[in-house]
Amino acid sequence: MKQKIYILIGIIIFFFIITSLWWNQANRPVDFSNKTITTFTITRGETARSIAERLQKQGLIRSSVAFFILARFGGISGDLQAGDFRLSPSMDLQTVTATLTHGTFDVRITIPEGWRKEEIALELAKQLNIPQSEFEKVAKEGYMFPDTYLIPKDASAAGVADIFLANFNKKITAEMKERARNKGLTLDEVIKIASLLEREVRFDEDRSFVASVILNRLKIGMKLDIDATVQYALGYQPNQKSWWKKDLTSEDLGIDSPYNTYKNAGLPPTPISNPGLAVIKSVIEAPETDYLYYMSDKSGKIHFAKTIEEQNSNIAQYLNR
Repeated sequence: MKQKIYILIGIIIFFFIITSLWWNQANRPVDFSNKTITTFTITRGETARSIAERLQKQGLIRSSVAFFILARFGGISGDLQAGDFRLSPSMDLQTVTATLTHGTFDVRITIPEGWRKEEIALELAKQLNIPQSEFEKVAKEGYMFPDTYLIPKDASAAGVADIFLANFNKKITAEMKERARNKGLTLDEVIKIASLLEREVRFDEDRSFVASVILNRLKIGMKLDIDATVQYALGYQPNQKSWWKKDLTSEDLGIDSPYNTYKNAGLPPTPISNPGLAVIKSVIEAPETDYLYYMSDKSGKIHFAKTIEEQNSNIAQYLNR
């Protein structure tokens, strides 16, 4: 009888030793010397098992089983948060787990094409608690490149503006700047024109031709007559809950503002929105045309004209006026 007890105790001790060795091994970093940071994203509602499997697959932990056990029986599975986390193979299992349960380091923020700085400021206020007025002071209209960003939670208004500008400088290549110069345009002029197109033109295939109209008008000192510049000047519309007023009136078109291209020749003082890469390229790649006019039909499709007579004909045909 005693012999059986000794055997049982021996088996228990052996199992305990093996389990301890496995657990210690599973807790070690995958590669202590590899401090490369990887962004690991947990989606809302994702299970601890799924997270464990992806962590191991991405080489961030040694054992998905060990992580699952720690999460499930360590009482932390409910604390795993959705979001983006910075992890590296040099972290041990306890550090990885703590990182995933103590809040995300970065916040994922998407800036759509065509937003103005006030719209971006409102989004940052909501996502990062950055006061709207603080960001507007440091924001450079037109140069906050539309994209999806991972922004540190503790970033300042100036820090976020620098992130946007750094991405802009990365996307706008030396070749693009050279091609702009060959057209006789400064980078700032390209961005101003692109900001107009981003708000004014719905379809990609129309943009480069509208850009040619703008360039042709600028060459001869003809006013641009672009609705989007008036919308920018009017600002926020409480009734529509929008920064871009719909259905402009004749009174709107007469607003006294340097941004009103119905009253002032040339480009507005600054860009009126933050354009994306495709629109910026459409300015640089604008073809040479004789078009001086364009109009948008009810579907948003643009129709071009060389003379005011052709323009009036297009209006009559496509808008029944």
